[in-house]
Amino acid sequence: MGEIFSELKNEILVILLSAAPVSELRGAIPVAISLGFSPAQSMALAIFGNMLPVPFLLILLNPVFNYLEKINAFRKIIDWIKKRTLRKSEKIRKYKIIGLFLLVAIPLPTTGAWTGTIAATLFNFKFKEAFFAIFLGVIVAGIIVVMLSVQASSLFELI
Repeated sequence: MGEIFSELKNEILVILLSAAPVSELRGAIPVAISLGFSPAQSMALAIFGNMLPVPFLLILLNPVFNYLEKINAFRKIIDWIKKRTLRKSEKIRKYKIIGLFLLVAIPLPTTGAWTGTIAATLFNFKFKEAFFAIFLGVIVAGIIVVMLSVQASSLFELI
């Protein structure tokens, strides 16, 4: 019983880590592999967790941003988030949905599903288009991160 609880606890940890805006699946996959999950399990858990907040964000970000911009204490934060995202979103401006996909798919710091969702909101993408582009981007990013993580863990085994 304790073994099942421990396994479930680790799965929840990976899902929550990949749902978080800073770590996303880029942080969750290496953690999952280090916890003993297979690369396929790691990727599946991380993709699930990374996509978990996306539909809610696509629906709620615009109204939340509009509301918070009316409150002086939050206006500067929302403005900073928008400016930062727009700076990272030149590909989206140029390539639309393909640019959104690329923003999410290339696993670099400050890119990913959260930034992609904010960008999709700022550029007024339709829900289905944005969700699909972000989902495909998350899958590609997951594949890249798994490959890099497996290579890194193989390297550490040699040392």
